[in-house]
Amino acid sequence: MAYKSDVIEQAKNILKKRAQKAQYDLEDRQELAYEKCPELLEIKKKLALSGIAVARIMLEGGDPQDRVEKIAKENLALQARRKELLAQNGFPEDYLKPKFFCDKCEDTGFVDGKICECHRKLLRQISFEKISEISAIKTSRFDNFDLSYYPDEPDAKTGVSPRRRMREILNYCKCYADDFSAKSDSIFMYGATGLGKTHLSLAIAAKAIEKGYDVIYSSAPNLLSKLENEKFGRNPDSVGTEEAILDCDLLIIDDLGAEFSTQFTVSAIYNIINTRITYHKPVIISTNLTSQELEAKYSERITSRIIGCYTDLLFLGKDVRQIMNLE
Repeated sequence: MAYKSDVIEQAKNILKKRAQKAQYDLEDRQELAYEKCPELLEIKKKLALSGIAVARIMLEGGDPQDRVEKIAKENLALQARRKELLAQNGFPEDYLKPKFFCDKCEDTGFVDGKICECHRKLLRQISFEKISEISAIKTSRFDNFDLSYYPDEPDAKTGVSPRRRMREILNYCKCYADDFSAKSDSIFMYGATGLGKTHLSLAIAAKAIEKGYDVIYSSAPNLLSKLENEKFGRNPDSVGTEEAILDCDLLIIDDLGAEFSTQFTVSAIYNIINTRITYHKPVIISTNLTSQELEAKYSERITSRIIGCYTDLLFLGKDVRQIMNLE
């Protein structure tokens, strides 16, 4: 699971600040304790010197056992005296020890060379917050997807009950999210506006992030505009978008077809779709276009890959947003 460089860097900075806070807090407590009981500072100095003494003994050679054991006994006595002094002065036993946000990794983010769970949680949290800045992911959950807004009567064109169809789609998306992996199938969500395509794609995104997968979500206009600006050097501060969208564990392109169509955008869409199919990386595409409108806009080369390689989900019903606004 490869997170984007900006997510990794942000997590690294947070871990660094946590470690600094633990150190600063410790220094404040030490200052207070040593001012109240100077003998505690003397014990600290003696313990530090004992470590140097052991190192010297080892370098001198010969049989250091007796001398090292003597220093060890002295250290134990000093530690016992420190514990006694802390209690006498009203300090808890661990007052002179650093208080880390995570005791397992001591705020380094790693344990025995492996990423700590606190670090994983931080990466997930940052990824979720980045998507929440540009979407309604915090409110788009499976448990608040309301099927009552979809008519039970059969749709005039398909003869299918929108409520039954949307129940099937909801259940499919739940199972997809539960079983999600970086090799999951791609999904093509299509249908009229306001039927819940964005809601369900974001609900899947939230579950994938929770599992520790790197997810990129963007509307097609914003994504293609950013790619174009980077391609032609219009935004020198923005780099790496193409690499990120091709490498992430899950890419969600919302509202495909809403962008202004140019030779560049068509070529970029083809490259994204074809590359991620080649490397078996899942994409969720949502659009208000029909398959015929999609082909007219992007050519058969693109639509054939979507239709042939994606699981298609046709959303039925009436615009839920309009119904909610009328209530």
